[in-house]
Amino acid sequence: MSGAGVTEDPAAVPVRPAATVMLVDDRPDLHVLVLRRNAATIFAGGMWVFPGGRVDPDDEVVAARVGPSRDERPDAPGAEPVSPAHRVAAVRETFEEAGLLLARPVSGGGAPLEPGPRTGQLRQALNAGEVTFGHVLDELGLVCDLDAVHYVSRWVTPQGPPRRFDARFFVARPPVGQRATHDDDEAVASRWARPHELLAAFERGEAALMTPTRRMIRSLAAFECADDVVEAARRARAGEIVRSSPDGEGGWEPLLPGDAGYDVADESIETGWVRLRLH
Repeated sequence: MSGAGVTEDPAAVPVRPAATVMLVDDRPDLHVLVLRRNAATIFAGGMWVFPGGRVDPDDEVVAARVGPSRDERPDAPGAEPVSPAHRVAAVRETFEEAGLLLARPVSGGGAPLEPGPRTGQLRQALNAGEVTFGHVLDELGLVCDLDAVHYVSRWVTPQGPPRRFDARFFVARPPVGQRATHDDDEAVASRWARPHELLAAFERGEAALMTPTRRMIRSLAAFECADDVVEAARRARAGEIVRSSPDGEGGWEPLLPGDAGYDVADESIETGWVRLRLH
């Protein structure tokens, strides 16, 4: 309820553009970085998620300076291509929430970024809203490495939650020489985990995962190493539409073509598609 007996219309909740990044690495086998959100946050409180968040106006400004990535491709048939601003948001959120900066020197060259004290100070200022991401990049003499993030899926939050997102999922390798650290604000814990172990923890009730997160972890579990994941993301073209089936516990299980029950599952519950698949 909102106000004096007025019921909020779920259809009136704005759908915000967002970006999410699955960081994959071999440690020595395939692991993915997940963060546990602060239980006090409005959206996905207490859940294990990938770094990500909404697209900010400043992301459009930074994107205009960088231009499109070499990895641009159309989405699923009939859908619009992902914008460079989504990729910038993916890079920014990875820095804000995980402390990893997917960037390269403005002067060119492929030397790994070696974060120093100033990088940490700028991250804190960015999270506090004291500076823009564009300022951070200028201060460090860097430009977003949009070629490092590869577009793999799209999910739209169903009606009901107080916040809704049209989220584009990307996959990336962590930058060489950098260490992931959660921000101790929006994220209160972080870990590199094997995809199948995360799924097992969910089944045991030990890890809370949103539907899109769980589906994407299932996709990752089909691969043996990070290079294979990135290569699959690079060569993927059309996406496969997600359908949902009751999971027997009051929730929904996301299914892709080839999964048992897909042909009779519902297309309207969880809107999305995935193009990260073994072929």
